[in-house]
Amino acid sequence: MSKRIVELTRTTKETDIICRLNLDGNGIADVQTGIGFFDHMLTTLAKHARFDLRLSCKGDLSIDDHHSVEDCALIIGNCLDDALGERQGIARFACAHVPLDEALCRAVVDLSGRPYPAINLGLERECLGELSCENIPHFFESFAVTGRIALHVDVLKGRNDHHRSEASFKAVAVALRQAVAFDGTSDMPSTKGMLV
Repeated sequence: MSKRIVELTRTTKETDIICRLNLDGNGIADVQTGIGFFDHMLTTLAKHARFDLRLSCKGDLSIDDHHSVEDCALIIGNCLDDALGERQGIARFACAHVPLDEALCRAVVDLSGRPYPAINLGLERECLGELSCENIPHFFESFAVTGRIALHVDVLKGRNDHHRSEASFKAVAVALRQAVAFDGTSDMPSTKGMLV
């Protein structure tokens, strides 16, 4: 079994990012984006997916948080896609329900090679810390596109937007942990013989 570890850089006029992702890690994260609540969510994602994630982003936060959140999502998705390779022998599908106090989120993942994000978090606040709430679903959308995954995330209940957001990252993490796992075969998990 080859190691599923990828390190990529992304440099634009808006952001400068280095990302290293290990799909077979221990949930260790070193995340520095300059956006505290976003760092917390990405650390949560790594912890519960059991991915090792090292991410450093220097973005144009003097403008706002959009470019940093979007570009971090894009590079994490790129790393996931590269680390999965041909996606042979993986479980491919997974579903997770995760509560956080009164909040409950369902995440369903298909590592199909075909991106399709369907994200419904029901967030009502404008911001959580310095992270705009509108950028939280946008993170999942951008991640799904470059990760080439079908990703459905639905917050089923909850009153507190911190809880809603954190439950969504945890649910996605748990579903990803299951979907990337090897199923004990060397089969391509598709009747087509390939994923795309």
